Amino acid sequence: QEILEKYHGLFRLQWEGVIGNMYAPSQAEWQQLLTNCSAFLFYGMERFMSHVLLDWLVAVNIPKCRLVILLDLVRSQQSYRRITNYDIHKSCLRIALESPTETAVLLSLSGVGSVIALQWYTSLEENAERLETLFENFLSFGKTTGQTVHVLQK
Repeated sequence: QEILEKYHGLFRLQWEGVIGNMYAPSQAEWQQLLTNCSAFLFYGMERFMSHVLLDWLVAVNIPKCRLVILLDLVRSQQSYRRITNYDIHKSCLRIALESPTETAVLLSLSGVGSVIALQWYTSLEENAERLETLFENFLSFGKTTGQTVHVLQK
């Protein structure tokens, strides 16, 4: 919330979505947000694909979404219990499709222009630093996606 407020004046377009722990979005909300955006930011717990139905994503065309930023792969005891309970009902292949590389491929095949995603589990604090770096470079400095990813890699 702090980071969004800090850069709010630099946003050219309106941000829409769920912020904080207000509630867990329904599948219809995930679908509406992804299909009606030019950029999508996920900053949350566990794997992004554990929140979105795979069947929907492979069947949808979302070419309006030019950039997806996935700041996921954060784990707590509570999120680990939740994800473990959901994963029990999934095949190993299905779980493998939720990994970072496969998620980026699925989003790209659905029409997303660029995907910025993590490869390893991390902490909320580290993701907050990444989000700050992303916003600073995109909004304050006007850097491209590639230039900003290069800054993140350093």
